Amino acid sequence: MEAMSLCIWKYPFCKLGFVNTRRTLYRTRLNVGLALSPSPVLLHTDGSGKFQEYKKGSGSNTVGIIGGLSVNSTLNFLRNLINWSSRDGESCPPFVLCSDPALNKELLSIERPSFPSVISKNEGTELDPTLIVENLRSKRIYLENSGSRCIVMPCHISHSWHDQISEGCSVPFLHMGECVAKELKEAKLKPLEAGSPLQIGVIATYATLKAGFYQEKLRNEGFEVVLPDKATMEHTVIPAIEALNRKDIEGAQNLLRIAVQVLLVRAANTVILASDDMRDLLPPDDPLVKKCIDPMDALARSTIKWAQSAKEDEKEELKEMKEMSTKSEIIERRRGDCQRKCTHQGRRIRI
Repeated sequence: MEAMSLCIWKYPFCKLGFVNTRRTLYRTRLNVGLALSPSPVLLHTDGSGKFQEYKKGSGSNTVGIIGGLSVNSTLNFLRNLINWSSRDGESCPPFVLCSDPALNKELLSIERPSFPSVISKNEGTELDPTLIVENLRSKRIYLENSGSRCIVMPCHISHSWHDQISEGCSVPFLHMGECVAKELKEAKLKPLEAGSPLQIGVIATYATLKAGFYQEKLRNEGFEVVLPDKATMEHTVIPAIEALNRKDIEGAQNLLRIAVQVLLVRAANTVILASDDMRDLLPPDDPLVKKCIDPMDALARSTIKWAQSAKEDEKEELKEMKEMSTKSEIIERRRGDCQRKCTHQGRRIRI
């Protein structure tokens, strides 16, 4: 994969460029109407470093991306999008990215009460997500108006309000839970024991598990869901994330291994790691990695499938339009020939 170089340009807000992995630029703006911090929009250049002219609605497979819990998690999703695109020999689809540092902090404040060490400090304080939902909805509407033909949201906790955010959306709005559930369904997994149901484990923070959207989407596809019990959460999952925050990578890895093994022992076929903190925590050669699924990967693959399908649909539509145009030209040509013939015959009769 080619390296991505980033820099900040503090110029008036500019819309979509097109995707190229060679050079990447940021531009920022202040949305006075929403009283938010500047929202960077990721622009891509062609090989010469020049921006291609943006036309609203151009690119039938343009993807709108609402940033995740942090800049790092959003960039991880973009890397996945580029990597999975290149595996099929395709270029990454064009996209518009909205990333808001102020919103990232608000989302993090929803997840932080998941940690026992913070609960005691914020006891009695219940966070109202109304403003967060309105913020996310405004970004979704902006992306639609910017020519995005599909919206994705690479953030676990934001999917707690996916229905509210996507209400009234005029384009497809992919759901990360649906993407991973459908992939598991298509994988045609077999139960660990004959006659027993297919079980999928889910490891996430309390906030994500409480929202229940992963459980709902998995059950809709016929799976039974295995969740960490209270002891597993308190003694392995949450301590693993806290160890990671202390930069104790080895400790975090060991605790996560225990949490995954607990669910596998409870007959889970595979385990969904639905946490930004846990992605890529285990080394690639760890045997447990093969038993785990990252929903961000599933969302990236589903996004690419949609983009490829949209591109093919556009080709078919252009082909049909060309055929119709050709038929119209033939009809007009025949009509002209007929008129000329009739005119010639009329002259002959008058002579």
